[in-house]
Amino acid sequence: MVNAPMRMSWLLLAPLVLTSAAPSGCADEQTESVPPQARESPQQQVVDKSRLAVLALRSNEVVGRPVNEELSKARGVLIFPNLVRAGVIVGAGGGVGVLLGRIAGGWSDPAFYFSGEGSFGLQIGVEAGQVMFVIRNDAALTKIVNGNVNIGADVSVAIGPFGGGAAGGTTTNLGADLVAFSVQEGIFGGAAFKGGVINPMLDWNEAYYGPGATPRAIVVENRFHNPGALGLKAALAIP
Repeated sequence: MVNAPMRMSWLLLAPLVLTSAAPSGCADEQTESVPPQARESPQQQVVDKSRLAVLALRSNEVVGRPVNEELSKARGVLIFPNLVRAGVIVGAGGGVGVLLGRIAGGWSDPAFYFSGEGSFGLQIGVEAGQVMFVIRNDAALTKIVNGNVNIGADVSVAIGPFGGGAAGGTTTNLGADLVAFSVQEGIFGGAAFKGGVINPMLDWNEAYYGPGATPRAIVVENRFHNPGALGLKAALAIP
């Protein structure tokens, strides 16, 4: 696993998540141990932007219904709120996103990920857009948790409807591991996802939760919690 983003041909910014039902004793203990600086940090900014991305997707008049349907049976979500075309200068947060897993009664807290070297194969019609990958099965979730996974190769991706208008596409690959959604028309413009390598950001995870906060401990074992993620988990919650 890698601690800092490598050179990218496509840069992503991230966010996304839902209500978590954690064992009360464990949650209280880990919440108390959250480093104070994590409450006003780059990590928290990514979490907050991810929450806004989820709200935008779920409320969109075109894409909202299929997003909600997929979320109701999802095993996890991977959110990048700001997909930026190669060559565009972005800040140090470029490429960062969040991964959340389904747990009993809700969602885990988010683990931070980045897009490594590779091309997502997107023919971008706009400079940036919000993208959420709904993870459909446990095998795909496990691969992403473990890191160094190539989206489009190690896990398959179908492109869902986009929110730019009634002409939004439909998911054609019902057996795909992931479904990608965006509110921006044209962001998927006629291309498949290829070569985007996703890896966890161990330093960001520990900065937000404390020592020992691995993706597995956060997303699968539900051992770490930060109150700053409650809004994101609530945004993901299915009524």
